[in-house]
Amino acid sequence: MTDVSIVFVTAAGEDEAAAIGRALVEEKLAACANIVPRIRSIYRWKGEIYDEQEVLMVMKTRSSLFPALKDRVRQLHGYEVPEIISFPVTAGLEEYLAWVGAETEEQR
Repeated sequence: MTDVSIVFVTAAGEDEAAAIGRALVEEKLAACANIVPRIRSIYRWKGEIYDEQEVLMVMKTRSSLFPALKDRVRQLHGYEVPEIISFPVTAGLEEYLAWVGAETEEQR
């Protein structure tokens, strides 16, 4: 087991995703934020079915930073209830995992 997690966040568009991703990397809450454009999301919200285009952010961070990252995404995100889901990384290239650790910092 490692202290690295992958975090998925969807956003309405690339500009919003880029702003969130840049803020998280600048604040050392994430080592990297990949933006995957033009995903199609079909979901139910407040009793209605939606079929919309979104973008997906895939962020790499320390698992221990997830609470702070989640709070910051909520501050920056335009959705009432944004998707913020964390998955633990159980194994990976050691040098990459070390890089994630070096590019993020524990919040004091």
